[in-house]
Formats: sequence, structure tokens, C-alpha cells
Amino acid sequence: MKMKKNSLKYIIDAILFIDICSIALIGLLLGFVIPEGKKHQAAKYFLGLHRHEWGDIHLFLSAILLILLFLHLWLNWTWIVQSTKRYFGNNWKNALWCISGAWIFILIVAWIIART
Repeated sequence: MKMKKNSLKYIIDAILFIDICSIALIGLLLGFVIPEGKKHQAAKYFLGLHRHEWGDIHLFLSAILLILLFLHLWLNWTWIVQSTKRYFGNNWKNALWCISGAWIFILIVAWIIART
């Protein structure tokens, strides 16, 4: 049975939402609930999983997030291009390049801030 594009987009977006919420929740657990450093080993467990296991789950969900984001962009590419054309006119390609490159700038700034 062939799935309609809108049904596929809905499923991808629903999984994407669940994945992002899961990543955020585990990030909050790692940041504020499960202690790090030289604490008693028993304190580093939450729901039977060690802090490092939660970190592994966080990493795995992040990899899934990248795949889902790629699928989301691919399924919505026509809308993205048409919307960019509507807002930027003939400069739409340059605008897409700037938007696409902005994440690199944000990552560099975040990296610099995290190192200080």
C-alpha cells in the first residue's frame, strides 16, 4: 500500500516531536538530576540506568534527530523554496545559502561560549 505524502509527513513530524522532547528531557536529567563527578556511585543511577547509559541514549536519539530532520526538510523542500521565493524574490537562492550557513555560525559561537 502506497502511503500518501501528507501521512508520511505527519508520521515523521510526530516522531520528530517525540524525539526532540526525549532529547530535551534526558538533557535536563543529565544537567540537573543525575550528578556528575566524584559522587557516590549509587547517586549516578536513575530508573536503573547509570549516567553514562543515559548519555548513550541521548547520543542515539540525537543521531535519529539528524535523520528525521533530513527527512523533514526533504519532504517539505518545495514549500521551503516557494516560501523563500515569496519573501526574498530573486535573491531566494542567496537567502537559502545564508540561512543554511547560519547554523555553522551558531555552532561556532556556542562552542566559543562553552569553552569560556
